[in-house]
Amino acid sequence: MKKKSVKITKKMIKKHHHKFHKKKHKKRIKVKKSIIKKLNIIKKISKKISTKRIRTGIPNFDSLIQGGLENNSTNIIVGGAGSGKSIFATQFLIEGLKRGEKCLYVTFEEKKSRFYQNMLKFGWNLQDYEKKGLFTFLEYTPIKVKTMLEEGGGTIEALVLSKKITRIVIDSLTSFALLFEDELEKREAALALFDMIRKWSCTSLLTLEEEPEEKEKTASKPLEFESDSIILLYFKREGEQRKRYLEILKMRGTKHSKKVYEFVIIANGLSIIGGPIKKFRA
Repeated sequence: MKKKSVKITKKMIKKHHHKFHKKKHKKRIKVKKSIIKKLNIIKKISKKISTKRIRTGIPNFDSLIQGGLENNSTNIIVGGAGSGKSIFATQFLIEGLKRGEKCLYVTFEEKKSRFYQNMLKFGWNLQDYEKKGLFTFLEYTPIKVKTMLEEGGGTIEALVLSKKITRIVIDSLTSFALLFEDELEKREAALALFDMIRKWSCTSLLTLEEEPEEKEKTASKPLEFESDSIILLYFKREGEQRKRYLEILKMRGTKHSKKVYEFVIIANGLSIIGGPIKKFRA
């Protein structure tokens, strides 16, 4: 039986050519969409990494700052005597210790035995964490910090790098700021200090003993200017008693609350209570 011959016309060639290119075009679009999808996934991952938040362990505080402090940020807590700066800072370290992170507490004034004893009142056994190799307490002097900056390293840096510390508290920077009389020298020292801390890839909290109401007149402005965030703690007398309040003055890269909140210091640490205070005068 003879095979039926097929006559190929120009119309058929054109139709086949159109189908081929249409198929090829669809394939290109599919590949392009696949590449765009992958790029979007990479962007989302990059954004997630860059905006990683470090939980503070302070009840009701992290919700005010988009889930926590920014990773590798340098933060300052400003408050007068008895405002709760050291408790806030230690609670931040305790949160890290509970997560198995290695933490460092650097102090210019506090004695180790006294500090450990005071923190036991909140159920924080720092000696146990120290035995596990998670916690390091370091007594230092402001002049040693100044020398460290001049030499570009020192005991603190060696500890941070060898132990792979992720959270640091420096308590307090007030005496360090007083080492410098000249404003420019103070600014340069603040910049050098924060640059060094950021180089260690740690999230840090530094305390300043100053009344927030008098902050504009203080000598530590350069330190505050160079920090990523400033948290103010007030300890105000109202009638026959004192109350504590918290305010986030600034926090780079964060949509933070602009309101003032009351907080209390209870058996297990510092905690923010209720909503924002409607009437507040610093």
